[in-house]
Amino acid sequence: MKAVVFEGGRARFVGDRRPPVPVEGESLVRVELAAVCSTDREILRGYRPDFSGVMGHEFVGVVEAEGTEGAGGALAGRRVVGEINLDCGACLYCTSGRPRHCARRATLGINGKDGSFAEFLTLPTRLLHPVPEGLAPEEAVYTEPLAAALRITEQTDIADGMPVGILGDGRLALMVCQALAATTGARLTVRGRHPGKLALFAPYADVVRTGRRACGAQGGSEADEGGEADPAATQGAPTGGGPAAGGSTGADPADRPAADEPAADAGFEVVIDATGSPAALAEALALTRSAGTLVMKSTYAGTTEIDMSEVVVREIRIQGSRCGSFGPALALLRSGRVALPPIELHPPEDFEAAFSSPAFKAALDFR
Repeated sequence: MKAVVFEGGRARFVGDRRPPVPVEGESLVRVELAAVCSTDREILRGYRPDFSGVMGHEFVGVVEAEGTEGAGGALAGRRVVGEINLDCGACLYCTSGRPRHCARRATLGINGKDGSFAEFLTLPTRLLHPVPEGLAPEEAVYTEPLAAALRITEQTDIADGMPVGILGDGRLALMVCQALAATTGARLTVRGRHPGKLALFAPYADVVRTGRRACGAQGGSEADEGGEADPAATQGAPTGGGPAAGGSTGADPADRPAADEPAADAGFEVVIDATGSPAALAEALALTRSAGTLVMKSTYAGTTEIDMSEVVVREIRIQGSRCGSFGPALALLRSGRVALPPIELHPPEDFEAAFSSPAFKAALDFR
């Protein structure tokens, strides 16, 4: 079968890879579309140096052979999408309602499990979700990233009228913005540096064009995909105290003057970093109100630094946010309340063009 595999630190196309064989409880899925995610690009930069195999985890396909442990009905011949975390079902995390954090999990196309950049894949049948009638593959392939966007609402209480800031103007930020606009009554503000992209946010949020490019960005999940490697900085943005915001005062952090904190009417109760740039974290922290929540949606190779004293003194909650539930995402796609740009399709042989595409979303077409 055709596939794009990662080995030896690089990706390559192969035309003769042996198709996978489902084991007990798995179904065989014929892949129709497999979307390129920012995480795939980060794998090329060293995000998962120990991974070897077929890349990709965002897909829509048709069940060729259904295994046991079904997903609520006969799936053979049906179009499906699939969750990416293969949990063991027996560890502490699995038995305490946290299977996405299973201590022994494999992750489709990322860790220990061949992914969706191939003509066929296998997944536990219980992780497959039927695509509603009338939802085209080009729309259904957005299910996994939209579920990740909705994860924020599962983790964070967002009240009506609450000021929420979204940093970044790429595809991740747009999905987050539309998901929050459709499911909450928050007052949304999006900060980015590309006027054309910011125009897509205007129906859902206030938009602010920022004035500086990222300094020292080390790649980043949305930095290349959406061209948004911007630290979300603007002239006159509020700044926090401590070394990250201009150096140590030499005093105990608890004794810093109140002027070091953002004014009560500045910043946001919740800030969502969807820039994909490690350089953005300090700015995201500065825009978060004291006792507010900073939600991290970006993944990237490498590390970054922030002033943790500021986090403590201002009692800021930092919330990592990853995968979400597929049911709500499929329902939202079916409802028509999200309007994502058309996907750009490439043959798998041309995977390098898909990986480097500036389009909002690119996918490998295996049909």
